[in-house]
Amino acid sequence: MNRDTQLERLRKGGFDLLVIGGGATGSGIALDAATRGLKVALVERGDYSEGTSSRSTKLVHGGVRYLEAAVKHLDKVQYNLVRDALHERGVILRLAPHLSHPIPLLTPLYRAWEVPYYFSGLKAYDLLAGHERLKPSRFVPRSKALSEFPQLKSEGLVGGVEYYDGQFDDARMNVAVVLTALREGAVAVNYAEVTGLIKEGGRVAGARVKDRLGGDDFEVRAKVVVNATGPFTDTIRHMDDPDAPPMVVTSSGVHIILPQRFSPPGTGLLIPKTEDGRVLFVLPWMGHTLAGTTDEPHDLSFHPKPTEEEIDYILRHLKRYFALEPSKSDILAAWSGLRPLVKDPKAHDTAELARDHLISESDSGLVTIAGGKWTTYRKMAEDLVDYVVRTRDLHPPHGCLTDRIYIEGGAGYEADGWKELVSKFGLPEDVAQHLNQSYGDRAAEVAKLAAEGLDGRLASDHPFIEADVVWAARQEMAATPIDALARRTRLAFLDQKAALAALERTAQLMAAELGWSVAEQEAHVAESRMRILEAL
Repeated sequence: MNRDTQLERLRKGGFDLLVIGGGATGSGIALDAATRGLKVALVERGDYSEGTSSRSTKLVHGGVRYLEAAVKHLDKVQYNLVRDALHERGVILRLAPHLSHPIPLLTPLYRAWEVPYYFSGLKAYDLLAGHERLKPSRFVPRSKALSEFPQLKSEGLVGGVEYYDGQFDDARMNVAVVLTALREGAVAVNYAEVTGLIKEGGRVAGARVKDRLGGDDFEVRAKVVVNATGPFTDTIRHMDDPDAPPMVVTSSGVHIILPQRFSPPGTGLLIPKTEDGRVLFVLPWMGHTLAGTTDEPHDLSFHPKPTEEEIDYILRHLKRYFALEPSKSDILAAWSGLRPLVKDPKAHDTAELARDHLISESDSGLVTIAGGKWTTYRKMAEDLVDYVVRTRDLHPPHGCLTDRIYIEGGAGYEADGWKELVSKFGLPEDVAQHLNQSYGDRAAEVAKLAAEGLDGRLASDHPFIEADVVWAARQEMAATPIDALARRTRLAFLDQKAALAALERTAQLMAAELGWSVAEQEAHVAESRMRILEAL
């Protein structure tokens, strides 16, 4: 998918919908609108999923802690969120089988009274999932818990409760949703920043857009402009109305990556209550261990940085539960993402902040969607497109179809397809498995590139290869080295030293594909190095 071609289509304008924001929600809206037959364009100021949507805990989940809150406080909003998320978990696992999979999560218990409390709560979680239930929750005796998760401290351990949720590659899922939307006729351009809104007769009629790579400005006209910018929701709303009351409050969620030895390859850990009542996950992820997340108030920032205090918080709690005690020297990567919590600007009481989503329309017609979470991105998109079809002069030939359309790479995916890549192309097993899981039924096309002399590893201890970079530039609109290293592959999220070592070669490959001058290549390397050193 060529960015220049998409940019030219965008300049022509005349869209039913212009979606601002290329994260999970905006990309989902573009896909939903396109499959209904609407003319839709999406613009993203940075790269797809560069913000919150690439910085999640990598779980496709209903939200166990939200169910607990719903029961304790008789909160229907939280209950509905969990119910919808459990349904959507099943949809994602079904339609993106290459990028997602079920994972067992063990909750270790050190007091006997905790067993019935957590067991009954997780049984309720199973019940709420209905036919989308993965596997039933179960009590795990002490010996079995230590067998499944040997890194746990054994002293005082009573046993555990095991339940199932989903795990996924968030950034690649985001890109795959964009590619699916393009396949269905949408227009999408990354590094295209909205600098202002166009109004006619007091109504929003489009946006002024700046091509951040080419440098020029142009106007894009649309019947409906949708603000789906997550933490930056109020920035766009204030372009429409400088006096608009805040709609989003942001908090930071920090994650760290540790070596694989800190978790078994097939089981995750849920620490149910930290010193301040939060939840902490320890998960196997791409041959490493992911631990997080924190939840601290944070100012708006396009590139939030993990703080020493937040990293110390995670390590402190791991040491309480782990026989192996991780230290800062074990950390291979760390990152921070902003979590957008939504409040209704028209509500009298704004004290309650929910993870459910909210659709709001300004007096001038700017439509905003905010809140929600990764797992419910498709439902959020469906609700948004339903709303604009119902309230605007739009008459799509189809209703919502996204609960039955495979995400790019999913339709012909086979879990053991990597074996054919090994036999046909002579790839190492870890590389073949990576290609199969990252590209699904398109993995053979990337393997063909590898066979043409692009089979060199980007880093010796990782399965990402040069063909990944070339494919990202040719087919996935990667425009900078950090796009390829952080979001088309996940190297910079897994091992920041390895990503720095791979940076020069990545830039060389992209320069050859995208026609960069020497000066442009050097500038891209410098910018990408800074992003990695500053934790993305």
